[in-house]
Amino acid sequence: MDRALEMQVFCTVVDKGSFTAAVDALGMSKAAVSRHVGALEERLGARLLQRTTRRLSLTEAGRLFYQQAREILALLDVAEGSVLSGSQEPSGTLRVNVPVSFGVQHLAPLWAGFMAAHPKVELDIVLNDRVVDLVDEGYDMAVRIARLESSSLIGRRLASTRLRLCAAPEYLAAHPPILAPADLIAHQVVAYSNFASGNEWRFDGPDGPVSVQTRPAVRCNNGDSCRAIALSGGGVILQPSFMLHEDLRRGTLVEILPHYRSLDLGIYAVYPSRKHLAAKVRALVDYLSERLRGADWGD
Repeated sequence: MDRALEMQVFCTVVDKGSFTAAVDALGMSKAAVSRHVGALEERLGARLLQRTTRRLSLTEAGRLFYQQAREILALLDVAEGSVLSGSQEPSGTLRVNVPVSFGVQHLAPLWAGFMAAHPKVELDIVLNDRVVDLVDEGYDMAVRIARLESSSLIGRRLASTRLRLCAAPEYLAAHPPILAPADLIAHQVVAYSNFASGNEWRFDGPDGPVSVQTRPAVRCNNGDSCRAIALSGGGVILQPSFMLHEDLRRGTLVEILPHYRSLDLGIYAVYPSRKHLAAKVRALVDYLSERLRGADWGD
């Protein structure tokens, strides 16, 4: 059976939230959709979906496979599109949404190179940390840093980063030692208010997963502000390595509980549809993928 078709059917079922909705989207019978998903699970030797009369949910194996399958399908479409577009030259306005901190630190130095390579493309870059609706708000693509879950958006992984628990040496010297995540309850926490888990910070430790419900002394919706507060001795932060690697290297911030690993996040280029991907979008996705390939922030 066609492995790409199996992945396409599976991802459509997840995106649409049900087998019935996937039937309409794919133009297949419900029996055919079920057969493709069943064949995929049998070939992999793992259950990917939990099915009940009321809802459909991904198993852990299903979530991991879904993320990888979406990237593979996106790459297939990019490869096909680059051939189908032939000599089509990227042109027109390209509206891109990017996160503030990553956009300033790591993407801003790349824009000039893209402009030089594609002079007929006019970049319109909007920086914010809010998850925008690409279709409703008129974006051609976005860069997102997340564990990319089920959605109708297509994602291509550009790089990876990891959340790291840190504080300034001055803060650590003046406060009780942090020997386990539970000790954070008694400390000044500088929280990033856009975390999906809210004030709950999660780690994988020597004995398995552990979480702690922190009590923030301050909340910020911008990671650079959290970092600045920590650098001045204001408390403990949990922020991505792409932002902290130089501070950690210089010793102006110190990693806490390194044997408790927090979330690994993907850095993705996302766009609304894999069909008829515009040459300008494909060009930027390829460019960012090439420039960010192998990025290592000390993880």
